[in-house]
Amino acid sequence: MPLAVHAYRHRFAFALLGTLLAFDVLPASAQSPETVRVRGEVVSVEGSALDVKPRQGPDVAVTLPEKFRLSGIVKASLADIKAGTFIGVTSVPKEGSNSRALEIHIFPEAMRGAGEGDRPWDLAPGSSMTNGTATPVDSVDGKTITVAYKGGSRVIVVGPDTSIVTYAPADRSELKAGAKIFVNAQKGADGTLTAMSVSVGKDGVAPPM
Repeated sequence: MPLAVHAYRHRFAFALLGTLLAFDVLPASAQSPETVRVRGEVVSVEGSALDVKPRQGPDVAVTLPEKFRLSGIVKASLADIKAGTFIGVTSVPKEGSNSRALEIHIFPEAMRGAGEGDRPWDLAPGSSMTNGTATPVDSVDGKTITVAYKGGSRVIVVGPDTSIVTYAPADRSELKAGAKIFVNAQKGADGTLTAMSVSVGKDGVAPPM
């Protein structure tokens, strides 16, 4: 592999790791209780001032520091999830013992093991985030994936409405009016929000996390 390509992949993997660290994928003891997640659309960007129209409620002002973690989100499919693929799944309870997937994000191989486990998530009432190794199978419900992690597993039913995405490089110029984003921000004592990481949708994809 050419050195330039190897170096690029290394830098991208390192940047993604930083994004994941801010994506609540560390043990609870390492998490910051001041993290706020903002999901929505960019209204404007002026210097370090990012104005976001969230999915619900009034616009939210977020400060972009000189350095923050930025990654792109692109569309993927069930065909990209093989036995052994490391994924993150947001799911909600389903009748019986299974859960229903709201979204699945496929981690690059360099991020295998990041945030492995099962924890509450705030995408929807009662939702959970589960990071682990996938074993997809066909079942009477359609496609079912067992997500195995250290200490347990969760059986996930994937429906036709489940969003499936993966990560890609992104540039700060992509943060412009109309862009769909997912922001992990640090809330200051005065209530102001400063971005730690931003995921921006590419090619019309909205980050579903």
